[in-house]
Amino acid sequence: MASILDEYEDSLSRSAVLQPGCPSVGIPHSGYVNAQLEKEAPIFTKQRIDFTPSERITSLVVSCNQLCMSLGKDTLLRIDLGKANEPNHVELGRKDDAKVHKMFLDHTGSHLLIALSSTEVLYVNRNGQKVRPLARWKGQLVESVGWNKALGSESSTGPILVGTAQGQIFEAELSASEGGLFGPAPDLYFRPLYVLNEEGGPAPVCSLEAERGPDGRIFVIATTRQRLFQFIGRTAEGAETQGFLGLFAAYTDHPPPFREFPSSLGYSELAFYTPKLRSAPRAFAWMMGDGVLYGALDNGRPDSLLSEERVWEYPDGVGPGASPPLAIVLTQFHFLLLLADRVEAVCTLTGQVVLRDHFLEKFGPLKHMVKDSSTGHLWAYTERAVFRYHVQREARDVWRTYLDMNRFDLAKEYCRERPDCLDTVLAREADFCFHQRRYLESARCYALTQSYFEEIALKFLEARQEEALVEFLQRKLASLKPAERTQATLLTTWLTELYLSRLGALQGDPDALNLYRETREHFRAFLSSPRHREWLFASRSSIHELLASHGDTEHMVYFAVIMQDYERVVAYHCQHEAYEEALAVLARHRDPQLFYKFSPTLIRHIPRQLVDAWIEMGSRLDARKLIPALVSYSQGGEAQQVSQAIRYMEFCVNVLGETEQAIHNYLLSLYARGQPASLLAYLEQAGTSPHRVHYDLKYALRLCAEHGHHHACVHVYKVLELYEEAVDLALQVDVDLAKQCADLPEEDEELRKKLWLKIARHVVQEEEDVQTAMACLASCPLLKIEDVLPFFPDFVTIDHFKEAICSSLKAYNHHIQELQREMEEATASAQRIRRDLQELRGRYGTVEPQDKCATCDFPLLNRPFYLFLCGHMFHADCLLQAVRPGLPAYKQARLEELQRKLGAAPPPTKGSARAKEAEGGAAAAGPSREQLKADLDELVAAECVYCGELMIRSIDRPFIDPQHYEEEHLSWL
Repeated sequence: MASILDEYEDSLSRSAVLQPGCPSVGIPHSGYVNAQLEKEAPIFTKQRIDFTPSERITSLVVSCNQLCMSLGKDTLLRIDLGKANEPNHVELGRKDDAKVHKMFLDHTGSHLLIALSSTEVLYVNRNGQKVRPLARWKGQLVESVGWNKALGSESSTGPILVGTAQGQIFEAELSASEGGLFGPAPDLYFRPLYVLNEEGGPAPVCSLEAERGPDGRIFVIATTRQRLFQFIGRTAEGAETQGFLGLFAAYTDHPPPFREFPSSLGYSELAFYTPKLRSAPRAFAWMMGDGVLYGALDNGRPDSLLSEERVWEYPDGVGPGASPPLAIVLTQFHFLLLLADRVEAVCTLTGQVVLRDHFLEKFGPLKHMVKDSSTGHLWAYTERAVFRYHVQREARDVWRTYLDMNRFDLAKEYCRERPDCLDTVLAREADFCFHQRRYLESARCYALTQSYFEEIALKFLEARQEEALVEFLQRKLASLKPAERTQATLLTTWLTELYLSRLGALQGDPDALNLYRETREHFRAFLSSPRHREWLFASRSSIHELLASHGDTEHMVYFAVIMQDYERVVAYHCQHEAYEEALAVLARHRDPQLFYKFSPTLIRHIPRQLVDAWIEMGSRLDARKLIPALVSYSQGGEAQQVSQAIRYMEFCVNVLGETEQAIHNYLLSLYARGQPASLLAYLEQAGTSPHRVHYDLKYALRLCAEHGHHHACVHVYKVLELYEEAVDLALQVDVDLAKQCADLPEEDEELRKKLWLKIARHVVQEEEDVQTAMACLASCPLLKIEDVLPFFPDFVTIDHFKEAICSSLKAYNHHIQELQREMEEATASAQRIRRDLQELRGRYGTVEPQDKCATCDFPLLNRPFYLFLCGHMFHADCLLQAVRPGLPAYKQARLEELQRKLGAAPPPTKGSARAKEAEGGAAAAGPSREQLKADLDELVAAECVYCGELMIRSIDRPFIDPQHYEEEHLSWL
């Protein structure tokens, strides 16, 4: 047998583009160039399968990319089209003369039913090789099967419907499990549900389709030769697996609704169109005697699944007579009729025959045609050949058909990805609406087309349809690109002029008040539209000029607010002396630059409200930039003017924490002029540190002096640390204030004494108050009676100083006694130190032969060693190694230097005068060897390494060096 399904395009195969009334080249429209460089591929392309059957083909079904065909009377050929080179042959094992009547393959391609002419039915599963007879089905000639698309799976069909030639509808369920010789049969049950009748009695069930709606509803459509029946019901929640028994039980007492036609082919066939696998079908086509009943399927209708029904008559030469249709398949926009010698395609939108595809006689008459819903491919076959139709871009030019039918919405839907075609549809729709006097709809469509702008605008002007013109201009404006600034300026200016002219014409007419208000709202909506904001902003100067030329100040302000041109709004209010409105705009939009610009004007008229607004703005405002406005306002010197300026400056200093010197200096000047009582409090609050005050000290001193505020001047002197000047000025005001100033230089006793002497001289010589002078002696311990006596006149008696002199003498006597006690304590301490030194000179330690180094644990006497008073003993090199890590870097460097010099020094010699002379010469050149050893001992052996400060400093050092931790860790394993 020849290789199966190695496809090639037969030279005799014919292909056609099924376009109902559509030319092959698109109509170019203004703005588009539509040129086809090569011929477009046809929608339906027929291909013959390179396959020569060993026997005649009696039946063929395809589903889910699984193809099954019966050859002769005893052979079943199964092919997975994804693996076309692995065909599977199954022998039916029939010994009688029974022929294959029909075959049925479910939507998963897993369950195959073979109905035999002997009223037997065989079952074959895709995953098995065994042909299993269905005993319960015996005696029924099966004509149709309604598969359960909701519950069917590869292992089970779920409840399905079976239609027979006797008009009976059965419910059955098949299982793919094979239980061996004594296992369960594949047909789980087979029970009758209903009998379909025509006028003469029961009629064969030609087609069966079962669908489930999204709300639990069940729809079953069954056809006979002349009737189409609908069974509609609802299943209870959770009862989906109970099957169709409840649905058909509802029609026991009354027949289901049906459509009937008088003519008959002796059979009929029902085809569904499903966009995607396992989705709900969208349309149906019923081939019967009077033609093809075509319509949509609507699950939402309560009484019928069918909608938008219409009957398309058969083309000429097709019908119950000489050339009856043998089969029908349905695609998105066409149904294809299979005749004995050809295939005819009919457009479901127009009913026109768009293709007659004839087959050569050598292949024999056509038998049947089926569709694989999973791939969309169409299959037709004769007894000796198999053909396949590919469907490519079926909806490519359907828009033209809808356009000719004036169904513009559908036309736009099917050319949405083709701008040139969409433009044609929009232009046709716009013209249609214009002629129907639906001008606004026409304007919206024209705005989306590439038609000439001038032509459309003149068209609306000639028809005096300004409202439609405005709509057209607005939509054109919204569609402009950012680079088209000139067009945007033109459109925005034109629209503004149209609105203003219309408002001007309606304003004086009392009968058109409502129309005026409506137009005004439209104009404001245009000005505030987010779609037009960019262009309105770019054209704002021209629009303001137009508004000004029409004298429309109301919309001028409105437009300025929308454009956030608040400067123009505030200036307008100030020009019309509406200062509170101007301040409201400033406060609402919080633009600091506008505050800086308009504050000099507003503060002259509403100072309190403006200062309140400043305070509300808080840190957003730079107070330095508001000082000019305050200065110009407070120059009048009135109390109210100064108080408002002080209020804002105090807010800046106390609340905002301003540290700018200009602000503090200005506040000082305001205090000095208007509120002297607050001046000293402010200075004291600022503190006495010259580095922490934020005002200019020299400016403050000059300002206070000019206005005669002496207390404030004294405070500034204190901050400047000019204590002598502070005391001099304070003595002119208050002696107590001078005393406070005199105590300030705490660290300079000489200056304090000098300042107190000034106070005492002033009290004695100026005020001649001896008691106060004596009080000064008590206030300052630095002053003695002998310091003050020269200030008194000669006639003053000693009685005034008796107590002071006695107190001074007692103080001197006490001081002498203290000195004597300290001298005795120092003498005793010196004697104790001498005794301790004597004891240390005679102290010694004993080293035994068995003593070992505290570090290396080797005998101590083998090498030079150190012995400490605490009893620890170390070899010299061991001690050096232990001390070195704990020394600072500079001491480690010093230690290395001493070791280097000691190693370079000559060894000591004895008994030679020449050696002594050499040693003396070396000493003159540098430190001697003994001196180097002493320096080394002082650095290394100053204290015991285990008992001294070095051990205390190493308390936070780990016992094991981190660099050697891993090595130590491994040594313990």
